[in-house]
Amino acid sequence: MGRAEERKARQRGSRRAAPKRRRPSGAGGKSGIRRLFTWKKIVGTFFGLCLLGMGAFIVLYMVIEIPEGNPEAELQSNVYKYSDGSIMARTGERNREIVDLAKVPKEVQRTFVAAENKTFYKDSGVDLKGTARGVLNTLSGKGAQGGSTITQQYVKNYYLSQDQTVTRKLKELVISLKLDREKPKDYILAGYINTSYYGRGAYGIQAAAQSYYRVDAEDLTVEQGAYLAALLQAPNQYDWAIASDTGKKLVQERWNYVLDNMVGEGWLSGSDRQGMKFPEPKEPKAAAGMEGQTGYLVEAANYSLKKQLVAQGAAEDMEQAKALVDLGGYTVTLNIDKKKQAELEKAVKTRLTSKLDPAKRAVDADVQAGAVSVDPKTGSVLAMYGGVDYVKHYTNNATRDDYQPASTFKPVILAAAVAQDAETQDGVPITANTMYDGTSKRPVMDGDRKVGFAPPNEDDVDYGDITVQEAMNKSVNSVFAQMGTDVGMSEVMKVAGDLGMDTEGVQAVPAQTLGSMGASPLEMAGVYATLDNHGKKVTPAVVKSVEHKDRTVEFPDPIGEQVISREAADTVTSVLTGVVDDGTAKKSVRENPLRDGQQVAGKTGTSDNNKSAWFTGFTPGLVTSVGLFGEDDKAPHPQVAMYKAGGVDHRVNGGGFPAEIWAAYTFGVMDEVTEFDLETKQGNAVKPSSTPTQSESPTQSPTQEETTEAPPSDEPTTEAPPSGEPTTEAPPSQSPSQSPSGSPSSEPPTDGESTEPEDPLFPGLDRQKQ
Repeated sequence: MGRAEERKARQRGSRRAAPKRRRPSGAGGKSGIRRLFTWKKIVGTFFGLCLLGMGAFIVLYMVIEIPEGNPEAELQSNVYKYSDGSIMARTGERNREIVDLAKVPKEVQRTFVAAENKTFYKDSGVDLKGTARGVLNTLSGKGAQGGSTITQQYVKNYYLSQDQTVTRKLKELVISLKLDREKPKDYILAGYINTSYYGRGAYGIQAAAQSYYRVDAEDLTVEQGAYLAALLQAPNQYDWAIASDTGKKLVQERWNYVLDNMVGEGWLSGSDRQGMKFPEPKEPKAAAGMEGQTGYLVEAANYSLKKQLVAQGAAEDMEQAKALVDLGGYTVTLNIDKKKQAELEKAVKTRLTSKLDPAKRAVDADVQAGAVSVDPKTGSVLAMYGGVDYVKHYTNNATRDDYQPASTFKPVILAAAVAQDAETQDGVPITANTMYDGTSKRPVMDGDRKVGFAPPNEDDVDYGDITVQEAMNKSVNSVFAQMGTDVGMSEVMKVAGDLGMDTEGVQAVPAQTLGSMGASPLEMAGVYATLDNHGKKVTPAVVKSVEHKDRTVEFPDPIGEQVISREAADTVTSVLTGVVDDGTAKKSVRENPLRDGQQVAGKTGTSDNNKSAWFTGFTPGLVTSVGLFGEDDKAPHPQVAMYKAGGVDHRVNGGGFPAEIWAAYTFGVMDEVTEFDLETKQGNAVKPSSTPTQSESPTQSPTQEETTEAPPSDEPTTEAPPSGEPTTEAPPSQSPSQSPSGSPSSEPPTDGESTEPEDPLFPGLDRQKQ
């Protein structure tokens, strides 16, 4: 073997003997993951997905055609029926009149472009960023968010549905691109302003112009056009007639935004812009066919329907629910009884409106009436009076809750006392026979402490020792103010809520015993219906049933659970018979020739400064609440006093017009005479001190009767003088203890049964309703 071969052999041996070296971790070469995700592969995948997306979009573009107008965009009507199935009204046919774009001033056209889509005249019909954002928000569950062009909004309104789905958004994108290529911008803009919803039931710019400014679209000013354009963002929230202070502020900001954009785009000069003032729209005017009470009934039914659509998840909020109702296709059957409705309207006319003469007395123009009648066994609203005419007075007086219920709240205090087995300051159980100190301006006591409230009685009458029964009959403020503290005002307000009053945000303070929060006739009818129904909750129901081809709407049972004991409810009912037979309602109700022996319970109420007057009463089968409200007939319609309205000597009282309306209606629709079936702490219903007869002569006129809910000492009633025997079935044989008395507080209310929320002597009583 030569040297060369030996060297090679040694080299081969050396290589065989050399140990294998391990490659250091992370050094030299690439790991499996890094080999998988190279930048070339990432870029390639990205472009591949882009190509795939583009290909899919091209396929969608080729497959999706511009469809015919969506059926939901077609005109439909809602049908409203009485409880017997007869037609009450047909509404919901779109209040729309298509106008040629050429008839709309160019500057007004541009207000919509400035408000919604400044690039409208230059874009391709879509906002890719906004659409992508909307798709992502939909996928992530954030709801309807993201921007849309005017073209896209028109496509959504006319060709598609309002569903917030990815599929619908992709269709919207494709159809918008095609529409923009096939149709001129003016065609799209005309379609947009003619199909959009502006609130007040107005679809399209012509209907909106008439509804808000009483002019045709061709006569709109730039300022008015900017308001209508601003409305499209939130029609109901921005409607000046019903907007909250926040809503008014927001729509003014939106209006300024529109005009400033027009200046920015060169469509409006700066000098013209500076001279423009916000054009307040006119008050709503009801659509034709809604005259008289029909409009109020339809409005109340629609409100109930919208609430239920939200409750069952068919709509996210009331505005979306309104949009669903406005699409039409609903058959709504109301609980309204045609005969009772006609009788209620007749009673208001004969007992009130026929006696009002604004030409003779200016105050007569300020009197508004509202009434609701309920079946306490079923909760059905059988009749409703919303005002003189829906076309003339848009606000429904039957459902408004901005006036005080005054002394009609006193039965709630007694209900809380009996339900909780409350006691007086001296430990005596509170019943109809319990004695209280009826001294006017007597300080309310909580133990040995004065609570700082000492309300006067009507006409500042001192009654001395008086039973709860007689105090209810004569509506003695000092007694019920003390009783509220004895029970505990927080408990009183809780019972008020249980019975059906909206007590959210209402302070539980002694002044509330005078009924100083707001309430509606609908609310008070529900409270008294719960008493009439022996303590089982009654929530008045306007709607009986709803039918729709695409959805089912089920309403909850108006009769709920037992909210106070039967004994408590029946005890209050028993006491309230005394108000009719021996108290402030005896002239209008007790001695009515149509009564025919019918048992009746009820309570009058007249607020301080005579801004409201009430009578809420019931028989075993019918509860009706009647309210009169002083409202200035000139905008902005503040609350005003009703002194001497209708020719009365002084105040308009609950024992006058309201009780007269109640009696004329109730006794006019009675089918038979009925009696209360009561289980009370007295054993049975309170009986009148003397049998009601038609020949019995009252000592006072109807207007005086309620004015002196606590009669002046020099003019006592013949039935039950302040110091006389109580009007219960059996006068108390023992000597019930009376509540402590004291000197008058230094801060009593001025006068009357109750205190206005704005009374400076009792600040903080405003009803904070959201």
